[in-house]
Amino acid sequence: MSRPSVTVIGADGAPSKDTIALPEVFKAPIRPDIVHQVHTGMAKNKRQPYAVSPKAGHQTSAESWGTGRAVARIPRVSGGGTHRAGQAAFGNMCRSGRMFAPTKTWRKWHQKINLGQKRFATASALAASSSAALLLARGHNISQVPEVPLVIASSGFAPTKTSAAVALLKAVGAGPDVEKVKKSRKLRAGKGKLRGRRHQQRRGPLIVYSPEDGPELARSFRNIPGVETSSVHALNLLQLAPGGHLGRFVIWTSSAFSALDTIYGSTTEASALKKDFLLPSAVMKNPDLSKIINSSEIQSVLRPVRGGKITKRPNGQKKNPLVNKQIQYRLNPYAAAYSKEKLGQFKKEDTSKPKRVNETYHGLLHEN
Repeated sequence: MSRPSVTVIGADGAPSKDTIALPEVFKAPIRPDIVHQVHTGMAKNKRQPYAVSPKAGHQTSAESWGTGRAVARIPRVSGGGTHRAGQAAFGNMCRSGRMFAPTKTWRKWHQKINLGQKRFATASALAASSSAALLLARGHNISQVPEVPLVIASSGFAPTKTSAAVALLKAVGAGPDVEKVKKSRKLRAGKGKLRGRRHQQRRGPLIVYSPEDGPELARSFRNIPGVETSSVHALNLLQLAPGGHLGRFVIWTSSAFSALDTIYGSTTEASALKKDFLLPSAVMKNPDLSKIINSSEIQSVLRPVRGGKITKRPNGQKKNPLVNKQIQYRLNPYAAAYSKEKLGQFKKEDTSKPKRVNETYHGLLHEN
């Protein structure tokens, strides 16, 4: 079966005559659940350990006053003449005291990630980057991009200055996406402003290159806001699916795009660089199960439905025949006659008022 091909775009934005067959990795199943799970683990592994100072809350001499003073036995600051003297110290409920369970640098920061799942997630993120619908849903402005995935010829893809890199992005139609990043820059809300994370901004295109393209390429793009670069041999899920969301706008060099089959292989041929790795294949060719079941081919060979129409219970609930007489008479036609018979026997019985206990007692005494 013929494989779809991708047109190689020149540095001036005009399509060239060269085409590249779409790599097999772009046919991998798109699994947002696996991508989100792996992204969560990788984000945890990127954290830097932090902890409070072990001296925090203990930088004072405080001892308990003991019992007999009608105050709590919490340690109290010694001395006198100031407001601080006699104040409670050390406890997590005290002013200027330590925190409860102080954080430690030796806590379990990292999370083990299955290597097969990590590769599956990367392949799934690459496949999602070839869907224009997912790119638009993620917020990328690709209305002027001629084709997705976007491949640029490596021969003309060699900017050495930032100005040349910006001109190249505008020529291939990625200019609106870069401008979107500049407009999205805003001040962060909260304490992050004090911790080196003062501003927030959106993500722009990801430039994927091959080591053959040279290190100058990465240097020319690094000062453009929102634009990131990555080697095709070190693709990272944190860049391919920021925040765990699929659909990153990726710009490929032709040499990097051609190397994907060697790196990831196919569903039948193992990868040349990743040991014992085959691309995952979808369990179902057509995931629309309802369409398959309701198709004429399936419905024509199904047996007819057994039984008649299923009737609903009255008022939508089940009645108890031991309490509800109507349901009881419906189930047992003799129940009505039996009730009448019991009612007749009850009326024949003597319903006169019984004698009091003391009257009966005095009558027995009189007889004796």
